[in-house]
Amino acid sequence: MQMQSLQLLPHSRSTFPSLTPPPAFPLALSSDRKPSALNLASIRFNSIKMDSARCSLSNGHGGTSQAAIALEFDDCDLDRFADVGNQLADAAGDVIRRYFRKSFDILDKPDLSPVTIADQAAEESMVKIIHENFPSHAIYGEENGWMCKEDFADFVWVLDPIDGTKSFITGKPVFGTLISLLHKGEPVRFPGIYSSEEGCEEKYILGIIDQPILKERWIGITGRRTALNGQEISTRYCEQLSKAYMYTTSPHLFTGDAEVAFARVRSKVKVPLYGCDCYAYALLASGFVDLVVESGLKPYDFLSLIPVIEGAGGVITDWEGNQLKWEASSKSQAPPSFNVVAAGDKRVHDEALETLEWH
Repeated sequence: MQMQSLQLLPHSRSTFPSLTPPPAFPLALSSDRKPSALNLASIRFNSIKMDSARCSLSNGHGGTSQAAIALEFDDCDLDRFADVGNQLADAAGDVIRRYFRKSFDILDKPDLSPVTIADQAAEESMVKIIHENFPSHAIYGEENGWMCKEDFADFVWVLDPIDGTKSFITGKPVFGTLISLLHKGEPVRFPGIYSSEEGCEEKYILGIIDQPILKERWIGITGRRTALNGQEISTRYCEQLSKAYMYTTSPHLFTGDAEVAFARVRSKVKVPLYGCDCYAYALLASGFVDLVVESGLKPYDFLSLIPVIEGAGGVITDWEGNQLKWEASSKSQAPPSFNVVAAGDKRVHDEALETLEWH
C-alpha cells in the first residue's frame, strides 16, 4: 500500500495564511534521470531584492531585520548549489526507501546510538555526487567525519543521512536527511528575520530537510524564502509561551540542569509534544507548531535547520540566545554538543529563553 503524505491542518488560533497541500514532489527522480532546468525551477523562489549591500526581509510578525551584507554568491551560484543539494537528497532518498520497513542489521556506535546500512549507504551516495560536482569541497558526514585531503576548506558540505535513526528502524516516517553547505568554516547564513545579532555579516548558503518516505523537502537558501516542495512557507504568530505547541524528540534526552530547565518550559507551554526528530523543525517552519527545545545536538543535527527556519521567518539559537556556530575541519572528529531552541515567533523565543534561565 502506498503511503500518502500527511496533510496537516493548523489549529484554529493560527492567524497565518492557510497553506495549500504540497504538490506531488517534483524531484523524486529515478536513477537514470538528472534534474533538468524545469525540475530545478520548481524549487526556485523569489529572490529578496537588495540594493548594494543592504537587505530587508519581513515575515509579518511585526518585525523587520536589516543588515549590511555583501553576498559573495550570485543567483547562478545559488541555483548550482541548490541543484546539487537536490541531487544529494534524491540519491539518499533512493537508498533509504529501499531499506525502510525492511529487515537489516542494526549496529551500535561507541556512543550507543544506532546506525544501519541505510545510514552508511545513503551517506556514501551523497559523497560520490559532491566529489563529482565539487572536487575541491570538503565533506563532514555523521558516519565518516571529515573527508578532505586538506585540514580546512572554503566550502564544506555537512551531511546527516538519517536524522532520527530510531524512528527509521521502528518504521516511523518522521526522520529526515539533513544537508547543509558551509562557507569558510562557519555556517554561511543570511541574517534571518529574527537574527540574534543585528548586522551580522555571515551568510548561509543552503540547508535541506528531506523526508524521503512522505516525499517532502524543505529548502532554505541564502536571501530567499524557504520553500516546501516548491511552495514558499512561513512560520506563524504565537504571542505567548502559554499558547505555544512545543516539540522535543524525547524528554528522556535531557539530563541534569538541562532536564530541570526544560521542565520549566514544558510547564508553561499549551501542549508539549514528543517524537519527531528533525521533522519537528520542518513543521515549525511550515507554521504548524511554535517551539522546539532540544539538548545535546551535534552540528550535523542542526546546521541545515538554520536556513530553513530563518528563511521561513523563525529564529533558532542556543539556550543563551547565541547564534549556533561550528567550525568544520580535520580536527572536528568529535564535534561538541549544543542545546538548541527554535521558535516561529520571536516573542515565544524570548520567553522560552527567559524560562530556560540558561546562563
